[in-house]
Amino acid sequence: MWAGFALLSALFAALTSILAKLGMEGINSNLATAIRTAVVLVMAWGIVFLTGKHHGIGDIGGRSWIFLILSGVATGLSWLCYYRALQLGDASRVVPIDKFSVVISMVLAFVVLKEAVTVKTVVGGLLITAGTLVLIL
Repeated sequence: MWAGFALLSALFAALTSILAKLGMEGINSNLATAIRTAVVLVMAWGIVFLTGKHHGIGDIGGRSWIFLILSGVATGLSWLCYYRALQLGDASRVVPIDKFSVVISMVLAFVVLKEAVTVKTVVGGLLITAGTLVLIL
């Protein structure tokens, strides 16, 4: 089931890039990011309330709050930088660089989360890196 959600995530991420590029014409990238964020906020809370999961807020521990807040800050900074890059550059060049986050995430998973480093993950990361370089050069 996780693979299906991952594929949907990739599809929606692709749509995000193209729709954002089309929607930002003549609009400040920070304002565009704020509008996008407001939509995401309403959607996320709507799903939480529709599924009745809002009752679990009190069960969230301090450590989880800290890391979720830091993740939110990282997401916000990522979106602000991404929208500015999309505004200034071609989507076909910005998107591959942004997706290089896959390799950075893999390295962080190895270092921070102590996930296993395998030949497959190293080769895959190197191929993604090579593909990113081919697309942007």
